[in-house]
Amino acid sequence: MTAPLPLEDSAADIVGKAMRGLKLDDAGVAAHAGLSAAAVQALREGEFDEMAARAVAPVLGLGADALAATGAKSWRPQPVEVVGLVTFTTPFEDMTVNSYLAFDRASGQAVAFDTGADCTAMLAFLRRENLSLPLILITHTHPDHIADLVRLQRETGANIFTGTREPADGARTFDEGRTFDCGALHLETRLTWGHCKGGITYVIHGLARPVAIVGDAVFAGSMGGGGISYADALRTNREQILTLPDDTVLCPGHGPLTTVGEEKAHNPFFTT
Repeated sequence: MTAPLPLEDSAADIVGKAMRGLKLDDAGVAAHAGLSAAAVQALREGEFDEMAARAVAPVLGLGADALAATGAKSWRPQPVEVVGLVTFTTPFEDMTVNSYLAFDRASGQAVAFDTGADCTAMLAFLRRENLSLPLILITHTHPDHIADLVRLQRETGANIFTGTREPADGARTFDEGRTFDCGALHLETRLTWGHCKGGITYVIHGLARPVAIVGDAVFAGSMGGGGISYADALRTNREQILTLPDDTVLCPGHGPLTTVGEEKAHNPFFTT
């Protein structure tokens, strides 16, 4: 049995992302939290202290209880499995990255979401299960997510699609709101940008429960950094992902699967 993936972000990562997004330094946070700058720096650098975490949480717009639970390592999402959905996790530099296949057994068709660093296991699954791959859909074009795109397309003949804001070599572009079909699966697209210029969330209908492939927009208990716009990353996550039904399975680019309900209850960025 495969060991569960660890959470992508620690409490220190979450505090650091929020501080960078809000353009606050240790002294600025400390002044509003009633702490010393050294205490904020220690928290940001991985020395977890629950009292300090609870003090900085409202300054950073984070849920104090959720941040404390992350720091204490007392929460992780419940394991999730969906028939017709497969996760592939591959190493990339000093991290791991997820890619996904969703498939319709009756038609024998599958759709890939990103490639991760290495699509070997994905190709082996397609061959073993006698599935064709007509579609490769890209969540965003950061290198860790599409490192094996050329190979996956070459060996399957699939058409590649990516959002208009993030073109990629060999891929057709589309505007948000476009839909795709793969056998009995119906996919809608939502723009979830902020971490990157044009991140796309793919909502899959036709599996046993609703599924959303979210790229780096949301992680279990965290979110991608607001590399382009922190405010828009928060906004589009709230508007486009957390408005989905609570039982929707979220498939992030890093870390374990989670659900909308879990994130609304336990993600420090969204529990305020």
